[in-house]
Amino acid sequence: MLAPSLKLRPVIAQVQGETPKVLTGILDDGVNLALWQRQLPAHIADFGRLLLSLNEPLAESLSLEMASDDAEPNLHGLASGFSDLEGYEGFIADVSWLVSAFACLLGAQRIGLRLRVLDKAMCPRFHVDHVPVRLITTYAGIGSQWLKEGAMDRCQLGKPDAEPQDDSLIQQITSGEVAMLKGEKWHGNEGFGLIHRSPQPAPGERRLILTLDWLS
Repeated sequence: MLAPSLKLRPVIAQVQGETPKVLTGILDDGVNLALWQRQLPAHIADFGRLLLSLNEPLAESLSLEMASDDAEPNLHGLASGFSDLEGYEGFIADVSWLVSAFACLLGAQRIGLRLRVLDKAMCPRFHVDHVPVRLITTYAGIGSQWLKEGAMDRCQLGKPDAEPQDDSLIQQITSGEVAMLKGEKWHGNEGFGLIHRSPQPAPGERRLILTLDWLS
């Protein structure tokens, strides 16, 4: 009689690197974060800071149909209210590259894009996303925060008292860096979505954040 097989708990890890190639690590079993530690080109960083300095609202969403691997995404009209700012064309080119790379990596046919200016934390509690995978990058302002596996009891998510009080346990994504976060709906990653949260900007400060979701 065969002994019953035990399902081993997967080893959960994160990968980080200074080239975009590191983003392919999100495809690996057990990896729930791939972080490209890039520095934004100066003209794009300047555009982000200039946009925030205008103190204007920005909340735009697009559903992008990716016709083919080599077709550029249709970003016509994205943040068009700021098209006269220096660096706008470079900013749009960067968003276009990220969308194309995201689609190519995942084989995505439809991508949800959100571009927002935030003056408060949208998701202030540590949580997991109920999506397959999400790309997040902050063009200006403070970046998102995340936890390594074991830093918080997953059964306590959403409870303020259960969140780490030791700042050394909270990992900080730098403005400009590109993060691929694996969520709960990635096949084989159930129960191991990356734990993360939106940071609370300091009084008077804001963030310019881009997110991409794999819709199909």
